Amino acid sequence: MCGIAGRIISAPGKVGLDLVRLMEAQEHRGADSTGFAIYTVPRETGYVLRGMGFDKSKQDADLEDFTHTLRDHGADFSSDPHIIADSSAHYCFRMEITEPNDIAAWIKDADELSHRIEIQSCGKSLEIIKDTGGAVEVADKHGVRDMIGTHGLGHARLATESSVLPNASHPFWARPFSDVAIVHNGQITDYYTQREKLQRQGYRFLTENDSELIAVWVSDQIRSGLSMEQALKKSIKSIDGVFTFMIAGPEGIGFAKDRFAMKPLVVISEADGMASATEEQAVRRVYTSESDIINHDGPSLTGLWSIRDWSRAA
Repeated sequence: MCGIAGRIISAPGKVGLDLVRLMEAQEHRGADSTGFAIYTVPRETGYVLRGMGFDKSKQDADLEDFTHTLRDHGADFSSDPHIIADSSAHYCFRMEITEPNDIAAWIKDADELSHRIEIQSCGKSLEIIKDTGGAVEVADKHGVRDMIGTHGLGHARLATESSVLPNASHPFWARPFSDVAIVHNGQITDYYTQREKLQRQGYRFLTENDSELIAVWVSDQIRSGLSMEQALKKSIKSIDGVFTFMIAGPEGIGFAKDRFAMKPLVVISEADGMASATEEQAVRRVYTSESDIINHDGPSLTGLWSIRDWSRAA
């Protein structure tokens, strides 16, 4: 089931508001949890982290141990952590940090605390916000509508195989690559085989969600020398299953559809940006006037949308 969405705007603006509109329209596709990956204006130094702790009664101890991992790698908080908590057992956080000496090495050590506290995104601009509930509920709790940026992704999830907790929800960060996120509609049938291959290369997975695999797999292909376009095309032949996924980075958004073309994707592209989603009625929440719909309904399709294409036109 699930619903996915992508949005690019020509200049920094309320991209969070548009993503909420896109996901509110698709809430019927999965109201177990909703998530957003928003690319804000990139910072020159340091990183912003988003994540969750699993037991808010142990929040102070969790943050103390987390602080030690930062300082062990030459970094620290650049502002006080912002904690978001409600009546649920978990709590969510936003943290700004200075530069660790080696970001991948620090992430590896920080993940040793993943049974207590989990980093769900790390980036110069990327912020992943995901929580249980529908689009409006999550947006209200985390202030998503007011987030300023250039592009982003959204996801409404119907849990079928893994936990409903926010850490099993989309979007997924391509751990440990900064500023890469993915949303996915479908099922990967060779998930465990692909996962074991990546684990042997040293990658770590914190959930049993097959979508986490795609984010790391594509990033690993790029790390090995492929372009994003080449990696997306290779994914169609290399990954088994039925899927449509979108993957975002600092420069824009890409997508891939499997050989069976069972999972839809529609797009409206205008002079001020683009909106994409699983359903047409969602993109028309953003573009309310008459606009042509591009229906990517064929098999083995890939594509890229660069934010530069719209920033030059702005």
